[in-house]
Amino acid sequence: MFVQLQGLANGWLSLLLLFVTGIACISHRILAERNYQRKYKFPPIVPGLPLVGNAFQIPKTNQGPYFAELAKKYGEMFTIKIGGTYWVILNSQRTAIELLGKRAAKYSSRMDFPMANELVSRGNRILLMPYGDLWRSERKIIHKILNSTQMSHFEPFQDVESRVMLLDYLQSPEGWFRAHGRYSNSVIMSFLFGKRSNSDDPHVMDLYKTSEAFVQYLMPGKSIVDAFPILARITFCKCLQPWRWTADVLYERTLSVYKRQFNELAERTRKGVQRSCFVSEFLESGAQSKFTPEQSLFIAGTLLEAGSDTSRMTLDQTVAGAALFPDWVQRARIELDNVCGHHAERLPAFADMPRLPLIRAAIKEAIRWKPSIAETGIPHATTQDDEFEGYQIPAGTVVTWNHWGIANDPNEYVQPERFWPERFLNEELDKPLKGHLGFGAG
Repeated sequence: MFVQLQGLANGWLSLLLLFVTGIACISHRILAERNYQRKYKFPPIVPGLPLVGNAFQIPKTNQGPYFAELAKKYGEMFTIKIGGTYWVILNSQRTAIELLGKRAAKYSSRMDFPMANELVSRGNRILLMPYGDLWRSERKIIHKILNSTQMSHFEPFQDVESRVMLLDYLQSPEGWFRAHGRYSNSVIMSFLFGKRSNSDDPHVMDLYKTSEAFVQYLMPGKSIVDAFPILARITFCKCLQPWRWTADVLYERTLSVYKRQFNELAERTRKGVQRSCFVSEFLESGAQSKFTPEQSLFIAGTLLEAGSDTSRMTLDQTVAGAALFPDWVQRARIELDNVCGHHAERLPAFADMPRLPLIRAAIKEAIRWKPSIAETGIPHATTQDDEFEGYQIPAGTVVTWNHWGIANDPNEYVQPERFWPERFLNEELDKPLKGHLGFGAG
C-alpha cells in the first residue's frame, strides 16, 4: 500500500512540476514580449491574446476590408502579431512607397512563410526566398525576361492571341471568362514553352487552380503553421498534421503541372517540332545545372503562373468595369474609331498606343480598381532596424501593404468604388507603375 501511495504521489508531483514549468515558460514569454514592445515603439499595436497575438482574430478571407476598418481606428500604420511575429500593415500609398520603395534596401527581404514556403513550395519559389545566393541566381535568369527591353518579344504572341480572343467573344460571348484565361495563358506559354493553349485544355485550369490555392497562403494568419512555425518542422506523426496533408497534396499537384509542360517540350524536341523558347534555351545553355530539378521547374512554373494570372485578372476587371460603369466605354469607342476607322476598319496595333490615352488609362484603372490576388500585398521583411515618423520597426519585422484598402480609400482616390479611367489621364499616364500599387510597392 505504501509503495502504491508513493507512486501516486510521485505521479502527482510530476504533473505539478510539469504544470509549474509550463506556467513559468508562458510567463517568461509574455514578459519577454512586453519588454520587446517597450524596447521598440511600434506603430499602434492591435490588442490580441497572450502568445498567439491576433492569429485567431484575423479573418481567413476579405482581409483587405478588415484591415481597412482597423486603419480607421489605429491609423495608416498599425501592428498585428501572429504567433511570435510582428506585422506592420501599411494603409496608404505614402507609407508603402516610402518604406517598401524608397527604403527598399532595408525592406526587400522576405519573411519565412512556413506554410507557403517550407511546406507548399519546399523552398523553391523565388517569390518567398530571402536574400541569398540562390535568390540572386534565379533572379538573374528571370530578369532576362522581366525587363523593359524584352517586352517587344511578347508583342507577336499578344497580337495573335488577342485576335483569337476576339473570335472567342463572337463565338461564345458567355464564355468571356474562359477566353481571358486562355489568352493570358497562351501568351506566356508561347514565350516560355513554344506552344499555344486551347480554350478546352484542362491543363490550363489545373494551373489556375493550383496558383489560386497557393496565393491564399500569402495572407496573414491564413494557416496556423504561420503562427506556430515549429509545426512545419515536426517530421513525425504526420497522420496528426492536417496542414501537412494539404501542403503535400498541393505541392505534388503543382509539380505535376510544371512537369507536364517540361515533358511535352522534351517530346516535341524529340520529334523535331519544338520552336525556340525560353525553356528550350534555358535547358540547352546548361543554366539548369546550377539548380536542382525542382528549382528549374519552379523557375519556369512561377513565370507561367504570374504571366497567366495577372493578365487574366486585368482583363476580367476591365470587362466588369465596362458592365458596371458603361459611361466610359462609348468615349473609348470614339477614341478607337478615330484611330482605327469607324466600325473597326482595322484592329489596333502597338504603334497606336500613344494615340489611345483613354484606353491605356482604362487598363491602369483595371489594375487599381478591385485587387483580388494577394489583396494584402506580398509581405516583405526588414533586414535592419528602421525608424519612421517616431515609430521603430526592428529587423525581422514583416511589413506589407493593404492593397485592397488603399485602392478603396477615398483619401487616395476620388470615388474609389467607381471604374473611372479618366483619373489616370495625367502626366503619369506613360508611367505604368505610377498611381497604383498593382505591381507592388517596392
